[in-house]
Amino acid sequence: MADGVYRDPDALPDTLYMLQLRRSKLVFSHETALYLHDLTDRDPVPYSVTVPRGYNASSLSEAGFRIYTVKRALHELGATRMQTVFGHWVRVYGLERTICDCIRSRNQMDIAVATDALKRYARRTDRNLNELMRMAELFRIVSPLKHYLEVLL
Repeated sequence: MADGVYRDPDALPDTLYMLQLRRSKLVFSHETALYLHDLTDRDPVPYSVTVPRGYNASSLSEAGFRIYTVKRALHELGATRMQTVFGHWVRVYGLERTICDCIRSRNQMDIAVATDALKRYARRTDRNLNELMRMAELFRIVSPLKHYLEVLL
């Protein structure tokens, strides 16, 4: 597998967990976070991760991961922990941060995935619109977010 990371050879590998063990600074984001939050039905291939600016992510890029960077001050904003389908805990951005990331990266993402995620978010009972707007202000995307929400709500 990798230096210092062992698993039962008969068990299916939990790629997200193995990657998290080796790279503690990364946070699963965008399409991967949408998948973990059940905001999309598409498998997150390639996996999307966010790292702080200045982080050497060349090996991740070479391994086929989609890399996003953000200011160090905003890297931990909205980060939480969730279980993978294998039951391991990994760092992932929460619902509101994930929606903001989709709006911020709407030109780099499949628009159908982002639109479907926004529709699913709007239908959720655990959504927090106040937190979403607070994060939108920090990321300076209030105007495009309001445009999408006016159509959905």
